[in-house]
Amino acid sequence: MTQKKGFFREEGIEAELVQIRGPATLAAFLNGEIDYHPGIPAMVSAAITGVPVKVVACYVPAFPIMLIVRPEFKSVQELKGKTIMVGSIGSGPHILARMILKHFGLDPDRDVKFVSGPSSEARLAALTQGLVAGTVATPPFDFFAKKLGLNILARSQELFLWPEAGLNTTTKKIKEVPDEIKRVIKAGIKANRYIRTEREGTIQFLIEWQKVNKEIAAATYESVWKAYNDDGTVPEDALRLVIEEAKRATKVNRQVSVSDVADLSILKEAQRELGIKGK
Repeated sequence: MTQKKGFFREEGIEAELVQIRGPATLAAFLNGEIDYHPGIPAMVSAAITGVPVKVVACYVPAFPIMLIVRPEFKSVQELKGKTIMVGSIGSGPHILARMILKHFGLDPDRDVKFVSGPSSEARLAALTQGLVAGTVATPPFDFFAKKLGLNILARSQELFLWPEAGLNTTTKKIKEVPDEIKRVIKAGIKANRYIRTEREGTIQFLIEWQKVNKEIAAATYESVWKAYNDDGTVPEDALRLVIEEAKRATKVNRQVSVSDVADLSILKEAQRELGIKGK
């Protein structure tokens, strides 16, 4: 969106978007092959293990994950003793599934059984076949689930914040090119504001980007637009949840503060320049 609608260009940024996954991301960061990365939980995990990276802005403070179940289940509590399939154990969706269960009073370690599964399409098929009681997925699979007669019991973005996507960079860049970082942050905020206010334009973007029809694009938009903020703010209490989960996963026992994984000084400058008050 930021590239397509020219928000980078407005800020004098010539951006090249590349896809890198897994351990190669950190290597590319440290080698200077990439300058920025959107994934907040992964970068927090890296930061607390000593990698010199920090969160500098957040654009998606509430990751849109849906708890989808078979039609006979009408409440989260009814999943006690049942099996829930997730893409992979320990993944973001698995973590959020656990948080959803906790929100509704279930113990995710004792009250349900989690199993890993294949693609979202295959997990919905497993649901319709009665192989599991529930799964979690991102949009537009809530749309497909309804078409199959399945129930959406909970949407994580309506229950709690979990900073999923934003802007992360190296401490080296923070020291050397803060003005560039500020301009990239501003471009991202402009993109988020477009998403939140320009429904039809965003739906058309989804049609082109995801290669889907208008019905699916519109359903996706309705499921996700509220998950985006309009100012790039990093919700610090929610970031602490991410830190604690990252500590558990990486077996880090020391105290980790927000300032250990995030530098929000440049964000505040960007917000002031955009006329965002009280940040």
